[in-house]
Amino acid sequence: MTHTVVAVGREAPFKEIVRTLEQWRVSALPVLEGEGRVVGVVSEADLLPKEEFRDSDPARVAQLRDLPDAAKAGAVTAEELMTAPAITVHAGATLAEAARVMTHQRVKRLPVVDDEGRLEGIVSRADLLKVFLRPDEDIEAEVRHEVVAHLFPGPGQTVRVSVSEGVVTLTGRVRDAVLVPAAARLIRAVEGVVDFDNRLTTAPPTTQPS
Repeated sequence: MTHTVVAVGREAPFKEIVRTLEQWRVSALPVLEGEGRVVGVVSEADLLPKEEFRDSDPARVAQLRDLPDAAKAGAVTAEELMTAPAITVHAGATLAEAARVMTHQRVKRLPVVDDEGRLEGIVSRADLLKVFLRPDEDIEAEVRHEVVAHLFPGPGQTVRVSVSEGVVTLTGRVRDAVLVPAAARLIRAVEGVVDFDNRLTTAPPTTQPS
């Protein structure tokens, strides 16, 4: 996440919000109260109705005042403009959890808050995608030490790990294929992994001499 976050208070006027968005080149701002508690988010989409209804008949706008966009056309402060409650994510959330919230809520960025709802930072789509810049060598080392070494230890199992462009491939032989789905889940949870290619085979049971 980005720890340096620009935000506004409830009483911030319309033009100040526009200037702040332009100055910091962001598309949305957290709205704070008290000791930095996030109470809403004001975005470019919240500001556009002002322009959309600018040349409309005032009587027509009054008729539409119960519609969210028409109501925001008459708003002049962050409190009137903001979307509330704010869609946020806690600082301890994983990247996958943040991505799911963004996808389900259809937002481009999420304020990151502590247990009291105070702003700690902000995470954007670009921040989430940075994980895929992780070098293949780092991914390979983590998969080997944190997944393969735990699931497929001991003699009779030879598992090799290779990573190319974030795609993890396991080759070799294992005694029991039942652990392969677990390996797939753990590998896909490793940061920077794009996909998993399973090329493992099952070793025949070892026969004991009579």
